[in-house]
Amino acid sequence: MKITHVEVHRIDVPAASPPFRWREGLSGSAPVGDGAVLHIGTDEGAEGVALFARPGAFTTLTELVDRVFREELVGADPFQREWLWHRVWELDRIHELPLPTLGLIDIALWDLAGRYHGQPVWRLLGGFREAIPAYASTSTFATTEEFLDVADQCLDLGYRGIKLHAWGDARRDAELCLALRAHVGPDVPLMYDGSAGFDLPDAIRLGRALSEADYLWYEEPMREFSVSAYQQLAAAVDVPLLVAETSDGVHMNSADFIRAGAATFGVRAGTTLRGGITGAMRTAHLADAYRLRAEVHGSDIPNHHLCMAISNTTYYESLVTATTVVRERHVDDRGLVHAPTGPGIALPLDLGYGSELLPFVEQPR
Repeated sequence: MKITHVEVHRIDVPAASPPFRWREGLSGSAPVGDGAVLHIGTDEGAEGVALFARPGAFTTLTELVDRVFREELVGADPFQREWLWHRVWELDRIHELPLPTLGLIDIALWDLAGRYHGQPVWRLLGGFREAIPAYASTSTFATTEEFLDVADQCLDLGYRGIKLHAWGDARRDAELCLALRAHVGPDVPLMYDGSAGFDLPDAIRLGRALSEADYLWYEEPMREFSVSAYQQLAAAVDVPLLVAETSDGVHMNSADFIRAGAATFGVRAGTTLRGGITGAMRTAHLADAYRLRAEVHGSDIPNHHLCMAISNTTYYESLVTATTVVRERHVDDRGLVHAPTGPGIALPLDLGYGSELLPFVEQPR
């Protein structure tokens, strides 16, 4: 079997309703965007797709396919995913590919393999579980009172934990984290994500509050350029650190965080920022060798499959962006996410697909 065509389909990605925001200094939710779907086909009719939904995705991906990817892929064996994953990293050495594009080919090839074999991708990866608890991962709300009310709604809807994305002010965020612990009691798992908003002194200050409040993990308080800064943070606080979400280099970079003693809870795995399915699995196996967690980042469908395949992940991350909480459709009333049943990976519902892509869209349960 050989790859014969590599195409990019433009899709409309709707704006969040209502719009939401992240911490001070970061942009919020995007308006209607020109997303893209990478579509790989073969001489035997096997096909696979991967969604790229970030702002400007269609322009970015079309340029990369026309200039770099198509020449590399046409004529290749689609089942040689390992070889092609390495080729993408070779190409990155010269072209400096945007981080979220490094795994798109890999995701599409895993989707193709699942459809060819008639199996969901999590089963092809070995399959570890058929359900996993979900935590509510908030956007940034205006007041402490809003955060506490959202937390109550999430727990009433069945979510098994709460992760905060707060304002990026170390003192104010610490007060929020302590208030949330006092509000929900000692038994609800709580996490905090700093969205890289702090330097080392403020990260230590906030981390000590999280330690006091017994948070499960402390995630990305600083940009992940300096492993030594995270090493110093790990030595200064008791709350466990979850690291290596946005740092380039997949398992290779994650290994440096682990070796430095900076990954005291574990490392991030995920398809979007860790090199697709293959990169995420490499990261998870690396972490497992050190008896650390590999927490899956993001609630898109490829990461849904990863959650079912990775033994050392704890939760599914479900984004909550409005003060009136609506439970994500993949999460049931007990706060569980169940394994996909259809072949391949699937594109999410409710995007502006053309007729060519409809066979790849997930089927509602």
